[in-house]
Amino acid sequence: MQTSNKITFLAATGLLAWMGIAAISSMAEDSSTMDELAHLPAGYSYLTQQDMRINPEHPPLIKDLAALPLLFISGINFPSDVKAWTEDLNGQWDFGTALFYKSGNDADKMLFWGRIPMIIVMLLLGLILFFWIRQLWGDNAALLTLFLYSFSPTFLAHGRLVTTDVGAALGVVLATAFFLNFLQNPSLKNIILAGIALGIAELIKFNLVLLYPFLGLTIIFWTLVKIGRQKIKNFFLYCVKFAAIIAVAWLLIWPVYAFHVQNLPAEKQIKYVEVFTQGHPAGKALIPFTLFLSQHELLRPWGYYMLGVDMATQRASGGNTTYFMGEVSAAGWLSYFPLIYVIKEPLALFLLIIFALVYMAVAIKRPPWQESPKRLKSWLAGHFTQFAMLLWIAIYWAASLASNLNIGIRHLLPTFPFVYALVAWATMQWVPTGGRFKKFSFAFVVLILLWQAITVIKVYPSFLSYFNELAGGPTGGSSYVVDSNLDWGQDLKRLAKFVKQNNIDKIKIAYFGGGIPKYYLGGKAESFKWEEPQKGWVAISATLLRGGQSVPAPGFNESTSHFYWLYPYQPVTVIGNSIFVYNIL
Repeated sequence: MQTSNKITFLAATGLLAWMGIAAISSMAEDSSTMDELAHLPAGYSYLTQQDMRINPEHPPLIKDLAALPLLFISGINFPSDVKAWTEDLNGQWDFGTALFYKSGNDADKMLFWGRIPMIIVMLLLGLILFFWIRQLWGDNAALLTLFLYSFSPTFLAHGRLVTTDVGAALGVVLATAFFLNFLQNPSLKNIILAGIALGIAELIKFNLVLLYPFLGLTIIFWTLVKIGRQKIKNFFLYCVKFAAIIAVAWLLIWPVYAFHVQNLPAEKQIKYVEVFTQGHPAGKALIPFTLFLSQHELLRPWGYYMLGVDMATQRASGGNTTYFMGEVSAAGWLSYFPLIYVIKEPLALFLLIIFALVYMAVAIKRPPWQESPKRLKSWLAGHFTQFAMLLWIAIYWAASLASNLNIGIRHLLPTFPFVYALVAWATMQWVPTGGRFKKFSFAFVVLILLWQAITVIKVYPSFLSYFNELAGGPTGGSSYVVDSNLDWGQDLKRLAKFVKQNNIDKIKIAYFGGGIPKYYLGGKAESFKWEEPQKGWVAISATLLRGGQSVPAPGFNESTSHFYWLYPYQPVTVIGNSIFVYNIL
């Protein structure tokens, strides 16, 4: 191995090692976040019961991986007699509470080991991204991509948790890489590999159904710019082979879902379809198909998969109650994702984007209207991978902006790897060509990256609460957004530690998350009526506090003023930037 290769691999190993160590050490003291209360117990029920009645609105693969280590923990009591399992339709929250906290199980031990596979998924994504970009654009671009990835506060925050968003990013990278390889060489082997990659992606997160139109559009553009003769014939052949790729993906989905519905009563599956798809915006088209599949034993696995797709798309259109810049709404805001992207990603990344855009503008030289179709076609032919990445980002962002489900920047994670790769590629275009300013430009990039590393390390272990300087840092973020952007319930154990260290006998708690205050604080934890002023120690999750000190958005009719009485008081401390603690005399 050449010296330069050794340095490259040592640097990559160091970046991934940092990511793994930071993730494991920081998540050890995190209590259950909201979605983990559903996902990990659901995964454990899948593997032990072969019954996917819990949390069908998310595919099983990530939940299965998370639950695998739990099979080696002896003595876990499965609450098979609770109403959430026996009677309720998708009683995920009550079932998760029963498994974690009311069945004599060690919730912290289950969470710790359930999160380890998630960290492995995060590291695997970094490894695949590094080797793919290295193959495409060389060592420097690969290392810069991996640096931006390993010092991404959003990946560090969510890659430690039992959720599907980081896995979705992995699915996008796999599906895109293997599909582009198929376009270059549409052999039977590459058809099968692309189909397997697409199937894996669809088994991770349902919003990755967006890969179907993305890959279809990619074929169209590939035919236009890369095929010289017989475009129509070649386009038709690619479409036939794309259909074969989809068939392979669905053949992969079938056995996975067959395992998960093996012990799910058929009548319960049909009931799920009838209940959970009511009011679906595309009900007339989708629901009869889903019901047809669910009514036939051989097709049931695909029917349950389609039920999940239906539920996920329905939720995206229906929205979720959340706080955003002083308002509470269930309908979402068009400006939500653009704003949180600007304040939740490091400013260093945006500086690199700006410099890359300036360089590209200067490099074009000629006005864009001069021979633009010819020049565009030439650029696409020579930079098709870059174009494919941009196309995915555009499609996914368009779908996100159209969605009413505004609950976190994590929903944008499937676009992040391509953003990092494109920024790295563009940066490598202008840094080496700096002429006499080459050393200066290189030093400038190093300083920018050092700035990013410092700001991310400073927020350790509270990566979930990272906000950049535009938002006032982690302490200022809750004024803009909460929920999984900042406060997902991760700091309950740290609150218990604070209560113990300060010899607090009683504390009134309004908590948002996947934990139970009494599980960690025992009799010291008390509930209270939120709208009534209190005395003594009070702890309130940022999500609930901001939601109770806001105004309702037009069309939202629930109370948003229940914590107005706290305005005159300043918190004694804010634990993990997510739980506000008051001592009211």
